[in-house]
Amino acid sequence: MIFTDTHTHLYSEQFKADRAQMMHRTIDARVRRLFLPNIDVQSIQPMLDLVWEFPENCFPMMGLHPCSVDEHVEAHLFQIQKWFKKRKFYAVGEIGLDYYWSTEFKEQQISAFKKQCQWAIQYDLPVVIHSRNSTADIISIIKEINHQKLRGIFHCFSGTDVEAEEIVSLGFYLGIGGVLTYNKSTLPDAIANIGLEHLVLETDSPYLAPIPYRGKRNESSYLLFVAEKLAEIKNVSIEKVAAVTTENSTKIFGI
Repeated sequence: MIFTDTHTHLYSEQFKADRAQMMHRTIDARVRRLFLPNIDVQSIQPMLDLVWEFPENCFPMMGLHPCSVDEHVEAHLFQIQKWFKKRKFYAVGEIGLDYYWSTEFKEQQISAFKKQCQWAIQYDLPVVIHSRNSTADIISIIKEINHQKLRGIFHCFSGTDVEAEEIVSLGFYLGIGGVLTYNKSTLPDAIANIGLEHLVLETDSPYLAPIPYRGKRNESSYLLFVAEKLAEIKNVSIEKVAAVTTENSTKIFGI
């Protein structure tokens, strides 16, 4: 039984003191496949350092996070795009829109998201989408682009059942993380009619730790709590959840 964490920032400074121990806990917990989303120009080297240290477990993405979009967005995108010529990446991510923290650079976020979707089409890579308070706009843009190669994951899905159905109908997967375990979470209802074949697991470490670690630093070994909750909701074994979600991740990322 092998689990896949499709979205985890294990290169974060929050792991600086015990990163090696954390990685070994994760691998011992059978979370053996770890997909690392990039954030900005500064996060690239720490991410690649971790990939170099754990090449059989860590797989990098490349993209500009919407919360890193500012008045210098074109310069950031120029630096990030150059990396696709330097080495293999498994997705364009983490990209998208975030209207929760600020809408000061909303138009720049939209422009950056569209441009990076075009990169994904150009390089034939999936996208990993951040859609905080912006799911409707993201769906609209995907429909506007309307390209068969545009595919990927709505990371940390937190939308409605209607949005879940629409996203799946567009050929995208839903990333399910620690929020699923929260007592007042609406996520179980939102995915009630969505089959496992459309879902992948994630932690978004070091953020959004599942119960019983809510409020503490998250890590990829905690993916098992998400898997257990999903197995309970779908009334299947945890082995089934591990097998299907890992198979889904292979279809998405190509490995």
